[in-house]
Amino acid sequence: MTIKPLADKVLLSQVEAEETTASGLFIAASAQEKPEFMNVEAVGPGTEENPMTISVGDKVIITKYSGTEVKLDGKEYIIASVKDILAVIE
Repeated sequence: MTIKPLADKVLLSQVEAEETTASGLFIAASAQEKPEFMNVEAVGPGTEENPMTISVGDKVIITKYSGTEVKLDGKEYIIASVKDILAVIE
């Protein structure tokens, strides 16, 4: 089963959160923040008001509480609007 975003929506997967600090200390899962860094898994065709400016494979930064969380085949995704994407990481 696959998810195909519509209009100006994008399918994102989370970049794995850091489990240790720079000094090597382990961070408990409950203390880890939800990362705003995401991988683009699929994109919709875009709209006239919100054209698609990103592509599959891009790594992006999104607004902190954006999108809708979905789970498919044991993996978690977020479906968000292209306007929720703040930047592309190069």
